Formats: sequence, structure tokens, C-alpha cells
Amino acid sequence: MALIEYKNVNISHDEKYVLKDINFTAEEGQLIYVIGKVGTGKSSLLKTFYCELDIDSCDTATVLGRDLTTIRRKEIPALRKEMGIIFQDFQLLHDRSVFKNLEFVLRATDWKDKNDIRSRIEEVLQQVGMESKIENMPHELSGGEQQRISIARALLNNPKVILADEPTGNLDQETADNIFELLKSISEQGTTVIVTTHNMALLDKFPGIVYECEDELMTMKSEKE
Repeated sequence: MALIEYKNVNISHDEKYVLKDINFTAEEGQLIYVIGKVGTGKSSLLKTFYCELDIDSCDTATVLGRDLTTIRRKEIPALRKEMGIIFQDFQLLHDRSVFKNLEFVLRATDWKDKNDIRSRIEEVLQQVGMESKIENMPHELSGGEQQRISIARALLNNPKVILADEPTGNLDQETADNIFELLKSISEQGTTVIVTTHNMALLDKFPGIVYECEDELMTMKSEKE
């Protein structure tokens, strides 16, 4: 069963179409790219998945078993808990350590036991190669290290889907390659990863399914896996 399925979905903003007639499917363990120029609707598409932006109309719009046409506001936090979201600008809390950043997310999602929290934080930091930075402050980390911490944050609740919006937009090519190598390995472990990017070099190095947004439409370009 598809984790995300869109059939003839329309997204509009201020009475103007952002994307129309979207047909999109995401299944378990896939690495999916959404490419296109700035302003073609890539980020808007991701925002509809976690109900930050409403869809306009559709034949089908389901995300992790929920029908987006009937979902209630009170049900959205549970949906978002099954997703991990990675931003271009990291969005770390700069007044607290790496540990405290991750602890904040776990406590906000109903983790209570201190030992469980510490154990889970150490586990995700090890997964992204950042276990030695657990007590560092964000400003003490490079851009690539901060993005690895944001990936660790996205992994905390064992999400079924990770959404990464231009995750390497502020990074040099070598660091971007390292981040995508990590995202690829996460998808190979069974978590679906959906990435918006304009870095075309990455698509050849880390093949996946490619959709392109252009002129209010989104089309599948290739299905390399």
C-alpha cells in the first residue's frame, strides 16, 4: 500500500494554481526527488503532506492512511509524529545544546522517561555520526554538522516518511554529497525519503525516483533506483 497517494490533486494559493492535476505515489523505502526552479511549487507540495497547506481539490489525497479531504485539525499532530521534516536552514534552537534540542522534540511528543530519552538521542546521533557532539551548542557546529543534527531530529520518532526541503541548499558540494549519502542510506533501511532540490549533480550520484515541477504541472521524469 502506498504511504502517500495523490490523484489529480490541485494546490492553489491566493486563488492561483501552484500545481494542478498532481499524480504522485510514495511507497516504503523509496528515495524520491522533487525538482524544479524556485517558485514551481516544490515546497508547497511537501507542506500539503503534513497539512501546513491545504489542498484545493482532488480525486484522492491520502497520507499515511489519512484522507486529507476529511482529516480533522486535532488529528494532524498524530500524522506529523509519523513524519520527519528537514529544513534548508536547520531550524535548531540556538539557546540549547544538541541534546536539549532533541530532548525538546521527544518531550513534545509524549516521551517521559529520562533513560528512554537519553538512549533514543544517543541512538539517532550515532546513526548520523554525531554522537560526539551531544553537548555542543549549534553555533559550535559547521553547516553540515547542523544538518546532520536536524536529520537526527527527524529520525527521533522512527518516522515512516522523511520530508527534506532543499536540505543541502546552504552547503558546499562535498558536504551535500555526504548528507545525501546519509539520506540514501536511511531510505535503504526502509524509511521513505522525499527531497526537494535544485542540485542536479546529486541525482546521478544517488539515484531515485524523479518528479519535476514546471508550469503548474508535476511529471515523473525517471524511476532510477
